[in-house]
Order: sequence, then structure tokens, then C-alpha cells
Amino acid sequence: MSIISKLNLDEGKIEQARQSARAIADTVQDFVDQHTTTTVERAVARLFGIDGISQDETPLPNIVVEDVHREGKLDRGIAYWLGNAMLYYRKSSQEIAEQVMRREIKLIELPAQPLHQIKAIVSEIAHRMLARIKVVREEREKLLKKLPPGPRPYLYAIVATGNIYEDVAQAESAASQGANIIAVIRTTGQSLLDHVPYGPTTEGFGGTYATQANFKIMRRTLDQIGEKLGRYIQLVNYCSGLCMPEIAVMGAMERLDMMLNDSMYGILFRDINMKRTFIDQYFSRMINAFAGIVINTGEDNYLTTSDAYTEAHTVLASQFINEQLALLSGLREEQMGLGHAFEMDPNMEDGLLYEIAQAQMAREIFPNAPLKYMPPTKYKSGNIFDSHTLDTMFNLVSVLTNQGIHLVGMLTEAIHTPFMHDRALSVRNAKYVMNNARNLGSEITFRPDGKIAKRAQEVLNNSCKLLLKVKEETIWSAISRGVFADVKRSTTGGRGFDGVVKRDRNYYNPFMEIMSAESK
Repeated sequence: MSIISKLNLDEGKIEQARQSARAIADTVQDFVDQHTTTTVERAVARLFGIDGISQDETPLPNIVVEDVHREGKLDRGIAYWLGNAMLYYRKSSQEIAEQVMRREIKLIELPAQPLHQIKAIVSEIAHRMLARIKVVREEREKLLKKLPPGPRPYLYAIVATGNIYEDVAQAESAASQGANIIAVIRTTGQSLLDHVPYGPTTEGFGGTYATQANFKIMRRTLDQIGEKLGRYIQLVNYCSGLCMPEIAVMGAMERLDMMLNDSMYGILFRDINMKRTFIDQYFSRMINAFAGIVINTGEDNYLTTSDAYTEAHTVLASQFINEQLALLSGLREEQMGLGHAFEMDPNMEDGLLYEIAQAQMAREIFPNAPLKYMPPTKYKSGNIFDSHTLDTMFNLVSVLTNQGIHLVGMLTEAIHTPFMHDRALSVRNAKYVMNNARNLGSEITFRPDGKIAKRAQEVLNNSCKLLLKVKEETIWSAISRGVFADVKRSTTGGRGFDGVVKRDRNYYNPFMEIMSAESK
């Protein structure tokens, strides 16, 4: 993407920030490369084709992985144990999983088969599944050419009824009104579940369960409405929480287009153990990269607990870190929907100028990233007219600074889950502003000594200092101190720490191996 520089940002400072972020990411990666998690291994089991649930509704991937983990043998990777069992019994991975479910076998008690034969059968399965994911990716690329989605910023609208079939009706309405992207909000608390629910669901609070069946239902609906409208409608869900890599697998199989996939969101806002999260985000992002899925990061959430003016540099610092971690997992810059938000106190004089500075700065520093721009929420109240005004200003800044992914703000944000007519008004507002100001950004320059340029330079300088400090003390220590979002977390605390496993020197994950090779 060709971006004209308007802020006179110091390229040396930008490179310094990237170097610090790269060093931070490398430290994280050194740890990741020595560990796995129960959910990484469950994702591998799903990639083997294992699916379904037991009578008590426990997913088979959980049963298979736990069969090995409880014996302390997961350090070799579930692929080894499954491959060994498949060779021994001459059965499929699904049949092996069902035997484990019925307690007919224990994977670690089976006689060891020749390692080269195990690797051969496992590698064949991995190549076959990844070829299937490639076909899904190519299908998306063909549809995008056939049904162009239109100009950016793409309008991103939320559905969150709890019932997937009601979500379908809401999605059809939103797409017809002009939304380019439909995000199915996940039910409250699902990120804390250490398993993925199964099948279509009709009950959820504040959102709908993320299941493979629900993904399939919504994808089919959006394809049908896209054909009618003549534009491809993109689908989003949440690749986060304790099942991050598993949901990435499901999204890759069912042709999701975007995934909320941040490296620190679960740590800060869901108290998921930081070691577990960093390991999980690496493998989940590898899958998303391979599947051609755009990730959306969660820096916008920092500003719900921190002040948008004083802590703006922490958002930029996190964007730099997310970028470097994403690159390590094989994601291209065009797949990085780095997050930020329009959250200045509306009573602040020249707050609009500071919002423009932040948005334009992100656009110039990350020119190839689509950028995910979030609407005002922190200062919204029950006054729908004030809320609509805030959203109008947000819409203007978004088109002015050439954002990529624009989450449509709702005038009823602080009142209830939006009704169809609430969304219709919000989409109409965004379309009006963006159409009327489509090329405003190319007509405007900023004074080198003005408030906008100076503010952007100040935020960049502060971000450089912060990243240098985090590099020196390590990301583990910085998160423990509450550097990001004023939230403190410990390295051994939080949910999911018991699912972190140090790899054996013979650890084997064929999917990781193949995807790593193909990303180079």
C-alpha cells in the first residue's frame, strides 16, 4: 500500500522501536520453541481429523490428549502417540480416538513402532490436511476476485444473539445494509473454557458459542448473501482464550476470513497464564498464516482500562510487539489487523486532533497492515444522540487516515445489544461519512510544527523508550509490573498454566514443521 508521509516521523526512531520489539519477540520465541501446551496438541489431534464428543460431551481431542498428558508423556507430542497407535492397530486416527474414549486402549502403553514409519504415516496425514486447507484458501481468493468487497475501510458489524440461527438473520440484515464483515461475537466466558463446544448452538450470553458447526452455518449464509449482493462478505470469530490453536484449525477448515488473535489480550483481560498464551498464539498464528486468515489484535482494549491520552504509547508499543511475533509465525504484513481505538475523552480540547495523530501514525508506521480501528465505547452513555455524534467523528477519522477494518460504532452501545435498526442507522452513518469524505485524506497535509505532527512524534518517542525498557527487563517482567493496560499478571499465575509442557528433545509436530518450511 502506498502511504504518503504527513507526520515527518523519525525513521530512525521507528527502526529503533522495531529492533527492540524484535528482541522482545525473539525472547518469547526462545521460550515457545522449547514448550508445547495441551491445546496445541489438541489442535494437532483435530488436524489429524479427530472430531466428535463422548456421551458426557467431552470433545475427543481433549480425551486423546489428556490420556497422554495425565501420564506425563505429552512432551513428545500427540502426533507421535497417535502415529504409533495407527501403525500398531492399522486404524484411522478417529478410530483410535474412539477406542481411547471407550477406555479400550491407553496410547502410552502400546508397543513402540519404528520411528521412521511413525513419521511417514504422520507426515502423510499432515500433508493431506494442509492440502485441504490450501484448497479452502484458494476458494476464498477466487471469490474475492469474482465478488470484490469494495473500498476500504471495510465496515465490520457485530452479531451477538446467542443463537446461531438468529445470528444468521442478523448477519443477512447487516450485510444488506452495507456491512463488508460480519463478526460473530463469542458467548461470554468461552475464552475460559478448556474445550471447544460441539455442534450448532442456540443458547449463549452476550454472544454465540464458537463451534465448527456454527462456523459452517454462518459461512454458508454469507456466501449466499454475497452472491445476491455481488460482493464477498467476510466472516470473523475469536481465535483466543484457552483453545486458541483449536479454533484456528476450525477457522481454517471452514473459511473464516479474520480471527481475533492477539498475543497479550488473554493474559491481560482474561487472566490466562502468559506462558500458555504465548505458546498458543504462535501455533494459532502459524495456522492462520497458512490459511490466509487476517488476524485482528486487541490493543484497543488497553484504552478501556487506561487513559487514551497518557497511555497511547503503550498501544503503539504493543502493535510493534504483535507485528514481530506475527512475523515469526509466518504472517505477512497484509494479514496483520493491528488494533487501536478512538477513545479520547470527548471533553478534551483538541481531542479530535490527537485521535487523528494516533490513527495517522499507525497508518504510516504499518503501511501494509490493514489496521483494525475500534469505535468509542468508554465514554458512551445512554444518550444515543451523543453516541451517534461520537461515532460520526470516529467514522471521519477512519476514512481520513485510510484505516482498513472499521468496526461500526453503535448508538446504543451503552444500553443493550443492538437491534437491527440500531445497526442500520450506524452503518448508514458510516457509509455517508466515508462516501462524502472518501478522498479527503489525499487533500490534507499537516503542519510540521502543528499539534497533530507533534503529538505523533511524542507518542513514537515514548513508545521507543518503553520498548527499550521492556527489552531490558523482558516481557515477562513488564507484564508482571502492569506496563500494559495497568493490569498485572504473574508468570505462573492465571488459568491454563498446568497445560504448559516442556518439550522432549524428540518432540514432533509435523504440521509446525511443514508450515514453517513453506513460509520461508
